[in-house]
Amino acid sequence: MLQERTIRIIGIDPGLRRTGWGVVETAGNSLRFVASGTVTSDGKLELAIRLRQLHDGLTEVLQRFVPDEAAVEQTFVNKDAVATLKLGQARGIALLVPSLAGLSVAEYAPNAVKKAVIGVGHGEKKQIHMMVKVLMPKATFDTDDAADALAIAICHTHHRQSAQARAAYAAL
Repeated sequence: MLQERTIRIIGIDPGLRRTGWGVVETAGNSLRFVASGTVTSDGKLELAIRLRQLHDGLTEVLQRFVPDEAAVEQTFVNKDAVATLKLGQARGIALLVPSLAGLSVAEYAPNAVKKAVIGVGHGEKKQIHMMVKVLMPKATFDTDDAADALAIAICHTHHRQSAQARAAYAAL
């Protein structure tokens, strides 16, 4: 029997002040916590420098943990157009850094992440954090953003498994 290859996935929860990241490994149905954390930018600095801080921080994380794939949460539109635009720019960094590292980058809507982790498309952050701990008891996270990033990585593992199952079925 062949052992399934371990895939390392980084989930990224973009934000201009705090960008959460979480790294997991998956092989078949197994899921293992690797690390998580938060990259921050200094709100007192100009936007371009803050974006560079996020870029440099995420680049360092990718160099340290060497993931095989990346998953990023899609931006939702809120009432403040300026805040939405800034979030979009931070999200651009979250997409760019793994792409520059040669990784495929999947994107998931917030409701898809919640559905994959807690079973429904709407839920509280506490529910998501609790399920992350249930799925990976050794998981630690320093911020809500890091916990959300782990949830994004978990969502990606579920979607990968579904895609692999469909491909195997189609090959029959």
